[in-house]
Amino acid sequence: MVEQATLEQKEENKEQFSLEEMMAAGLHFGHKTSKTHPRMKPYVAGVRNSIHLINLEKTREKLREALEALRDLSAAGKVILLVGTKVQVKGPVRELAEETGLPYVTNRWIGGLITNFEMIAKRIEHLKALENKKASEDFGKYTKWEQHEMEEERERLERKFGGVKNLERLPDAMFVFDLDENQIALREAKLKGIQVFALVDTNCDPASVNYAIPANNDAVSSVKYIAGKLRDTLLQAKGV
Repeated sequence: MVEQATLEQKEENKEQFSLEEMMAAGLHFGHKTSKTHPRMKPYVAGVRNSIHLINLEKTREKLREALEALRDLSAAGKVILLVGTKVQVKGPVRELAEETGLPYVTNRWIGGLITNFEMIAKRIEHLKALENKKASEDFGKYTKWEQHEMEEERERLERKFGGVKNLERLPDAMFVFDLDENQIALREAKLKGIQVFALVDTNCDPASVNYAIPANNDAVSSVKYIAGKLRDTLLQAKGV
């Protein structure tokens, strides 16, 4: 009975993470062979036109492991920070954050967000104070110039801190969609012992994170595929 249940679970996992869907989304396309990180070679299936192709069997295995860990974290009420700052990554990450209620960074990484959180928290409080001031009846008492100055400052702070406005403490984990672009975020997380999950393209070091998912992190279709699986997992963990 146990063996049968295990086989059924494996079949269910295969259906959930279809290799055909992964291939259609372009998860298997890596970078030029000359840019491949040595530690990514175990995840490479072959070469096409000088481009390394990622082994999607490995991708499926690592994706499943990462999602199981993230589901447990979410079910336990842990805070997961989403990070994706490449132009083609911003949209899917912001959409994922809005659907799941998670904090996110889609513009340039906020230096000190993790290693100097107390200082960043003060800037966020200032942003909230400006929002409250604008919404209050007293806002009309200020001159047009003062209102203009406050609104400009509010918009600037919103662009920088809007995604983490409701982050009240350090995150317990971080999911990075473009690891090659966010090495500072990775270093800060390591200094504070925060678990890091990441999409790891062939030009990245999989050993630098706790959970590495070998996959194309440049194509919008690939990022959307991973974001969709992550969304489904997190919402399921919350009972939605």
